[in-house]
Amino acid sequence: MTDPTPPAALPYGTPDAPRLAVRGEAHLEVDPEIARITITVNARGTDRKTALTDLTRRNEHALTLVKSYGPAVEHLETGSFTLTPQLTEKGRHERVRAYQGHVTLTATLNDFTALGELTTRLADLELTRVDGPWWDLRPDSPAHRTARTRAVQEAVQRAREYAEALGARLDAVLEIADLGADGQPHQQGYGFAAGGAARSASFEAAPALDLEPRRQTVRAGVNARFTMTRPVL
Repeated sequence: MTDPTPPAALPYGTPDAPRLAVRGEAHLEVDPEIARITITVNARGTDRKTALTDLTRRNEHALTLVKSYGPAVEHLETGSFTLTPQLTEKGRHERVRAYQGHVTLTATLNDFTALGELTTRLADLELTRVDGPWWDLRPDSPAHRTARTRAVQEAVQRAREYAEALGARLDAVLEIADLGADGQPHQQGYGFAAGGAARSASFEAAPALDLEPRRQTVRAGVNARFTMTRPVL
């Protein structure tokens, strides 16, 4: 059954209480708080067992290296695992000629000095690819709140200036409509691919890469409606 109640009317102004509608915006440039890298470990063998054994060993090697950085690594997760047979050219006697496998890991770090060192050490591992870093802010970063607060303050200031231009002053807030406040998408940094000789369990030192964090843009916007006192015209 349709609700017979009509929609509420918009709070239009009157000569004694004119309405103001303004927009407030804020744009902040802040340093990133975290960075993500993606690690892809590969293996290939002429039979399934060999490929799987090599992939398991290399995956464990990469995991151990990442975990050795302790609190600098906020999060580590496995994204995908694939082991695919590779067939000979199509014909009457099609057969499996090799097996190709990979495991994808994603690591989130908060220590950018450790990030540069870990990136190069991972890229130096056998048949291991590293992509990133992607710089970002945490979802609960104070920067988001700061941007939203400044957007509201800017809306109030803009409305106050309009009212003062008419010899009036703001009287009441009718509505604050949040248009959203979020950071830019992850910025792609640098990518690395490596397929060198296998390293020992002691993880030989590799030169640390000097990574310059990319500043993040945080935006917020609101629509605000006010009433003001009767203008002096």
